[in-house]
Amino acid sequence: MTALGVLYPGHSAEDDYPRIEQLLGSDIRVELVHTDIGEDAHGADAPRRTGTPERLAAGVERLRLSGAEAVVWACAAEGFVHGWEGAQEQVRGLARAAGMPASSTPFAFVHAAQAIAAARVAVGATFPDDVAGLFAAFLRAGGLEVTGVHGSGTVTAAEAGTWGEAEVLALARAADDPGADAVLLPDTALHTAASLPALEKELGKPVLTAHQVTVWEALRLADRRVNAPALGALFTREPIVQV
Repeated sequence: MTALGVLYPGHSAEDDYPRIEQLLGSDIRVELVHTDIGEDAHGADAPRRTGTPERLAAGVERLRLSGAEAVVWACAAEGFVHGWEGAQEQVRGLARAAGMPASSTPFAFVHAAQAIAAARVAVGATFPDDVAGLFAAFLRAGGLEVTGVHGSGTVTAAEAGTWGEAEVLALARAADDPGADAVLLPDTALHTAASLPALEKELGKPVLTAHQVTVWEALRLADRRVNAPALGALFTREPIVQV
C-alpha cells in the first residue's frame, strides 16, 4: 500500500480525489487534508494568503499520522503567483515541515508535460486574464512553450466548482491550439477526473488537469508508476521525469 498526501484548500472539487483513487485500481490510497482557504477569490492577492506556511503546517501532522510517503500542495494559483523561485521555496518549506518529499500542482503540470513530451502547451484557465498570465509565465520558466492562454474570468473557486462536464469541455475547446501538444486546465476548483476520456477524445490530444497531475506528481515522488487509462494519456505512458 502506498499512501499519497494531498493538501487541498477549501471545498470545491475535493470529490475528484476519491474518484481518482478508485480509477487507479491499485494499492494506492489518497489521503486528503483540507487547509483553510481564507478569502475565496481568483485574484492574484488572495492565493498568496491561502498558502502561508502556517496554513500548510496545520495539515501536515495529519498527513504524517496517515503514513503518507509524499505530499503535494494542491493549489495551482497559490504556487505560481509566487513565480518559479518563490514556488520552489514554498515546496522546500513544506518538505521540511512534513519530513517527506513534497511538491505542488504548478510543478506537477511542468513535470507531467515533460513526461508526455508536450513541449508546446495551450492553457484553459478559469482565472482572470492577469492570473492566467502568471501561470503561463510559470510554465515558460519551466521550459515549456505556451501557444496561447484562454481565461474565463470566474471570480471564485466556489463558482468554478459548480461547472459540469459541458462547461469544462467548452473551456478546453476554446483554449486548444492546433500547434499545442497538450491542453492544460490548471484550476484545482474544477471537477475534471470523470471527464478526462471525453476531453482527450474531443481534442484529439493529451489534456492535463489539476487533480490528475497532482496525484501523478505524488506517485512520482513516491516512485510509483501506475497505468490507469481512464485518467488520460498521462497515466498510459512511462514518465521520463526522475525523482
